[in-house]
Amino acid sequence: MEKKNTVTDNGRKIALLHWKIQQWKLKFQLMDDEIVFIKRLLDSNAFKPNIPNLFERLQDYKTRLQVIEKRNAAVRSQISLHENNLGNELDIADSSISADDVKKNDSLQVNVDECQRDYQNLKGEIFNYTGSIFIMNEPERK
Repeated sequence: MEKKNTVTDNGRKIALLHWKIQQWKLKFQLMDDEIVFIKRLLDSNAFKPNIPNLFERLQDYKTRLQVIEKRNAAVRSQISLHENNLGNELDIADSSISADDVKKNDSLQVNVDECQRDYQNLKGEIFNYTGSIFIMNEPERK
């Protein structure tokens, strides 16, 4: 009876870690979609002309987005490896979740949170800057 409870508890722990991984993947997918939009915005002609240092500022944002994308890709790779390891343990009926698995999961959570925070900060900075320099169409007069 003791062994059955341990296996069930272990299965729940692995399932919880797997659920967290799925949430991380969703966050990264949302970031990917938003980054596509932001890149298109930065490449558009939607901004007022004659804004000092506009080109340089937009280029800086593009470069910083690339850095975030590379970092996200590295963290995603770590997540995939971790997910595969958990899947292998789930396939082995008597396997138990190790302290290393929990530690790896916690470390990945920190990395995911840092990626998310850095991206949200940059996105806010881009939107605050670009929001004030859009070309505004005059309403049609009849």
